[in-house]
Amino acid sequence: MVVPVEPTLEQPSIDAELHRRLVYGDESALREAYATYGGLVRRVAVRVTHSTASAEDVAQEVFAQLWSRPYGFDPRRGSLRTWLSMLAHRRAVDWVRSEARHRKDARADDSALAAIPDTGPGPDEAVVDRERSLLLHTALAELPRTQREVVHLAYFAGRTYRQAAVELGIPEGTAKTRLRSALRKLAESLADPPDPAPVRGA
Repeated sequence: MVVPVEPTLEQPSIDAELHRRLVYGDESALREAYATYGGLVRRVAVRVTHSTASAEDVAQEVFAQLWSRPYGFDPRRGSLRTWLSMLAHRRAVDWVRSEARHRKDARADDSALAAIPDTGPGPDEAVVDRERSLLLHTALAELPRTQREVVHLAYFAGRTYRQAAVELGIPEGTAKTRLRSALRKLAESLADPPDPAPVRGA
């Protein structure tokens, strides 16, 4: 068991030696650093996050960074205690910001879900939709065959008017003209459909 070491006047040289061992991958140096400064790192993190569990996560991240990137600490520029404290504070602030973003995103998702209207048709809308569908099929049947072919390819088979022209063996301009004429006639037929109530004999 490694006993925590209190900082002394000799701490800079101790930090330098600890840093050297970390650079060389000495796992006992990491255990010593954690035993000495782990409590400090957790206290700093708790003050920022107000969560003991989150402070433990922050401490793990801090010492994982010390182990994986020991060159981030330069013993000539300050003590390991100060460097770990600053790193713990920075990591804890990042955690708080991340949590705030998650809460904001969750609220936004809830608001977006609540704002989505019910798209399922009610009984009246279902009746009207059926009657409009009948009107559409009737209007299509009344189109000339040449126009009906273009509409079928463009809107039911997913073709462009250029592709429809190729399949029908007609010029592109002719296909475009037929499609425009057909759509104009359909729009006129469906513009003011009769009220469904009289049709049902109500």
